Amino acid sequence: MMILEHEAKALLRSVGVAVPRGTLIKPGTRAPRVRDYPVALKAQVRSGGRGKQGGVIRVDNAKALKAAAKKLFATSFGDEKPEVLLADPWLPFDRELYLSVTIDAAAEGYVVLYSPKGGIDIEDGPKPARYPIGAPWKFRTHELRAVLETVEKDFQLRERVISLAQRLVETAAARDCHTIEINPLVRLKDGELMALDAKIVYDDWAHYRNADILAQRDGERRRADKLLRASLEMGHMYVKLDGDIGLISGGAGLTMGAMDTIHQLGGKPACFLDASPGPTSTRGYKPAFALLDGDPDVKVILVSVFGGGTHMNRVANAMKANMATRKSKKPVVFKLDGTYVEQVPGIFDTFGAKNHVSLEAAVKEAIKLAKRA
Repeated sequence: MMILEHEAKALLRSVGVAVPRGTLIKPGTRAPRVRDYPVALKAQVRSGGRGKQGGVIRVDNAKALKAAAKKLFATSFGDEKPEVLLADPWLPFDRELYLSVTIDAAAEGYVVLYSPKGGIDIEDGPKPARYPIGAPWKFRTHELRAVLETVEKDFQLRERVISLAQRLVETAAARDCHTIEINPLVRLKDGELMALDAKIVYDDWAHYRNADILAQRDGERRRADKLLRASLEMGHMYVKLDGDIGLISGGAGLTMGAMDTIHQLGGKPACFLDASPGPTSTRGYKPAFALLDGDPDVKVILVSVFGGGTHMNRVANAMKANMATRKSKKPVVFKLDGTYVEQVPGIFDTFGAKNHVSLEAAVKEAIKLAKRA
């Protein structure tokens, strides 16, 4: 769960990380109280690539600020219009750097990433240097120093980066952050480091113990449209992607496996949608279908469910009920497996569906149908 830049900066400021003292601007503000110009006016959205989309504008006076604010409030960035803007002072600096802490499976925990060149073109440059930590208490300054020596020549800068990285690791662990990314991390004229921009991604599943994450999750659901809200309220995990095969699956591992199979066979998933129903309820499939039926990018729906405690005859009957009430004509491809799967063909025969013999066969059919659509 990504939070807005100004929220991320507030968190960093609370743990002693230097950030600009910006001003928040909301729609309808007559005369924003910006003390000094020029400022960087930034759209506060959660989508990436904001800078390349014109979401950051330098303004030199109050009149230009008003015009730029009007433009940004009317612009969508990744299907999201900003509800608030951030006016940060336009600070002079001599270097842009990149520093982040994120959870990495290969590291079995946290990893620190550093690049001596940051900014909006970071993805086009060389890969950042990696310091795999694992558990946060395994952070060792001498180990990170050895990594930084391979990419950063400035001794004083290296030591400042090490100190900041340690603070970010401690903050990520204490605040249930999946990722803390500072890009750019700038070196000011006096040599101090400042987070000119920041991205923080919370661990959604820590909401039960973290009030900040719970509030963010509730806000995310309020902002969602009706169809997505209904799906999220069922406890579904949903991530929008850029493909055309809508995936409804059960369990994060099975969902990832189905996505990998789609990619391997030449298709593109339109979403990650884990609609795990639990062993006794299949109610969650109805809002999942409604969400994908309402998505114009989805050309075909692939249902991949495996269950031990979840009985496949119950899932098949739920699919029968959903198909009877659907208004969409999008084709649906099924692969059910698990307890009582032998009863599935008889149920599917009653409404003309087929349970494919393997996930690969189902994915091939979905890809073929998507190409025809």
